[in-house]
Amino acid sequence: MKIGFIGLGNMGAPMAANLAKSHAVVGFDTIAAPAGLTLAQSAAEAATDADVVITMLPNGDILRAVAAEIYPAMKAGAIHLDCSTVDVESARAVAAQADAAELQAVDAPVSGGIGGATNGTLTFMAGGPETAFATVKPLFDIMGQKAVHCGPSGNGQAAKICNNMILGVTMIATCEAFVLADKLGLDRQAMFDVVSTSSGYSWSMNAYCPAPGIGPQSPADNDYQPGFAAELMLKDLNLSQMAAEAADADTPMGQAARDLYAQFVENEGGSGKDFSAMLPRFEKRHRT
Repeated sequence: MKIGFIGLGNMGAPMAANLAKSHAVVGFDTIAAPAGLTLAQSAAEAATDADVVITMLPNGDILRAVAAEIYPAMKAGAIHLDCSTVDVESARAVAAQADAAELQAVDAPVSGGIGGATNGTLTFMAGGPETAFATVKPLFDIMGQKAVHCGPSGNGQAAKICNNMILGVTMIATCEAFVLADKLGLDRQAMFDVVSTSSGYSWSMNAYCPAPGIGPQSPADNDYQPGFAAELMLKDLNLSQMAAEAADADTPMGQAARDLYAQFVENEGGSGKDFSAMLPRFEKRHRT
């Protein structure tokens, strides 16, 4: 299978490298030029004659612009597999544009961070035609450990932002609880041992504990160097609130999490830190 891969940043480059072990991959990026990949001079060149064009891009506006550039270069029946995390409206607009161009589009944002991209253990949540999903499923199997077809176009993005709204809220609650436990004189290890095996169980506690030296290895054990950056969590929470407003959904916890991450990233030095660095942020604060 011939693959074009557009967007070779921290996530895209290792995903493309894993695919290149068993497929012909031609990549393009406006900034990055990772070693070991065949590179094109433009996005359109990378898309020419490809069976599947994968995009990993920062936002919906860039996705729309790239789609407008590559669709005229793609052969009829080819698949545009977008692994970016963007707004639902952009994903559905691009899918309609692909359909008009006699192409197929699958929106398949990922979960698993840079480590998952490198190790080929990402989870994909996909929206789009079942036939297109079936065609690209072998690529998901190379880049990840699980792919779920969530329904029609845009539903992959819907699943991603709902998932990450839960993640943002639960990470804040986990960090708050550790600080409260500290101030009540409860040992952190005892706190973890109780919560990780009872009703407070969550991925934020059990798999990605924000307290250094507690639970499995996590960014907290590396001075909160990002596995999933706080500014990326803010991006996803912004997307969740855009979607909530468009759908007239009441999401007060999602909105509160968005506001806290905005304050952390924009005003409190959280940019460049892992999203679990909310823990030292709360440690410095007092009840107001």
